[in-house]
Amino acid sequence: MEPRPIAILGATGSIGKTTLEVVRAHPSRLRIASLAARSNWEGLVGPATEFSVRTVALSDPSAAAAAKASGRFAPNTRILSGPDGLAEAACLTEVRTVVSAIVGTAGLQPTLAAIAAGKDIALASKEILVLAGKTVTTLARTHGVRLLPVDSEHNALHQLLRGKRAEEVARLILTASGGPFRTLPLEALTQVTPEDALRHPNWSMGPKITVDSATMANKGLEVIEARWLFDLPESRIDVVVHPQSVIHAMVALSDGTLQAQLSPPSMAYPIQDCLLEPERPACPAPRLDLTQALNLELLPPDIRRYPLLSLARQAGQAGGTLPAAFNAANEVAVEAFLARRIRFTDIARVVEQTLAGTAADAETLDAALSADTEARRRAASLLPT
Repeated sequence: MEPRPIAILGATGSIGKTTLEVVRAHPSRLRIASLAARSNWEGLVGPATEFSVRTVALSDPSAAAAAKASGRFAPNTRILSGPDGLAEAACLTEVRTVVSAIVGTAGLQPTLAAIAAGKDIALASKEILVLAGKTVTTLARTHGVRLLPVDSEHNALHQLLRGKRAEEVARLILTASGGPFRTLPLEALTQVTPEDALRHPNWSMGPKITVDSATMANKGLEVIEARWLFDLPESRIDVVVHPQSVIHAMVALSDGTLQAQLSPPSMAYPIQDCLLEPERPACPAPRLDLTQALNLELLPPDIRRYPLLSLARQAGQAGGTLPAAFNAANEVAVEAFLARRIRFTDIARVVEQTLAGTAADAETLDAALSADTEARRRAASLLPT
């Protein structure tokens, strides 16, 4: 069997780098056809050389120009630029699966293009379904494309639900680590620094998703994402805090029993599952050592500590364009926090005030993009000058 050709959008981020590890572990099963990033062209040189990749793309045109001028890529390497370049890299005829791992909403256009071209999508950017869940899932059904979840929680559900009938499933349960401030006194949250927020106790991730984990905004986004991936209402999707990050998700069955998926906190497991399902070769990641004591706590989330989880659920319940507005406002607020313009606790304030002035219009792609733009404008106006 020929190796499966894949495209990696967001190849220089944490998901992209872990995908490279999975490809290294399975050279007879996987091959990289194209690589893409936002602007870090230097980060593409190594993998493009190692895997003999002949198509790379950078969404930043100036970065693409620098890459071409550098002379560090093989002479026969095509270097594409801009959103259209990312879409072209994703839609190469040979590509079978696209790993969509560009942070935020920048990955929407190339992902939609790949779906329309009939490519399976290993989806790591939860914002895509939050922004345009109806559009993306409808397009995927139209073109017979599989949306394969890379998020560890959604991938765990994807594995647990295989072979189950809809009537057997009562509820879906996502787990959350609780982040680095799970036990910090509430009054101390106002003093949290970006350095504090970026020290996640279990996972190694990019800055934005790490802050989202600390606020549990990520878990709110994941509830909305799960609604689209698994076609269940938000009211049947629960969240529990699990500090050890070993149980990634659970399914409550109609008979009252629970089934759980466990693995060490490594993204190699869900990425490999998306790229190689139904095969299960050895994964290049640590395994659980059951000769050692294993502590597995499950706790209800404290909404006083995690107001963004509640705000996200409210946006998801309202539906329409409110999830897009929530996501956009959160991106603006997190960026401001990382730039030390606002306090950690101000992230929720900015999002809440943005949503308070946002109408829940019916979701179309144009309406979602408009809501995204308007929410960013509104959130930015709430920041200190």
